This record gives sequence, structure tokens and C-alpha cells, in this order.
Amino acid sequence: MTTAELACSYAALILADEGIEISADKLTTIITAAAVPDVEPIWATLFTKALEGKNVKDMLVNVGSGGGAAAAPAAGGAPATGGTAPEAAKEEEKKEEEKEESDEDMGFGLFD
Repeated sequence: MTTAELACSYAALILADEGIEISADKLTTIITAAAVPDVEPIWATLFTKALEGKNVKDMLVNVGSGGGAAAAPAAGGAPATGGTAPEAAKEEEKKEEEKEESDEDMGFGLFD
């Protein structure tokens, strides 16, 4: 990442944290106040357009969620059937381990 991109990212985070609408002028004001050298105004405009209509705080919270379909089950918690989801994960791990073990049984190991 370049210095300009980092400066705009941090400025956008500052504005979002304060609950202030993100605009090119406000980003430029923060970057100028921080005395970051050589940041062209186009960066502030690009970041403003990229973040338009998005909630930056929600984006930060959901960084590792992977998208819409993956976020719903994580937010919903465990199912009401008594926790069958952890059991399914354990079964899946067992299948993967069995698959790995079967490769070794055939003599196709990495160091054979």
C-alpha cells in the first residue's frame, strides 16, 4: 500500500469513528492536518466514492466473515436443535483425517 492509500484509509477510519460523513474535502483536511506528504486529491475522491453508502464500522467488524452467506450463520449462533453444528464439524474433520491417512497407506507419502 502506498502512503497516499494508507493516509486516506486512516482518515476515513477517523471520520467513521467520529460518526462524520466521509467526503473528499474532509479526508483532505485530515491528511493535510497530519502533514502527510505527496497525497494527490484524486485519492480522497476515490476513497469517498468507494465508501459511499457503506458503513465503515460494519466493514471492520465483518472483515473475516467472508461475505453474505457466511455471515448469517455466524451471527445466528448455534442451532436450537441442541448443537448439531459442532458435531457436523467434528465429522468433517474426521473425514479429512481419514482421507489424509488413506494417502499414506498407499505409499504416496512426501518422503517415501
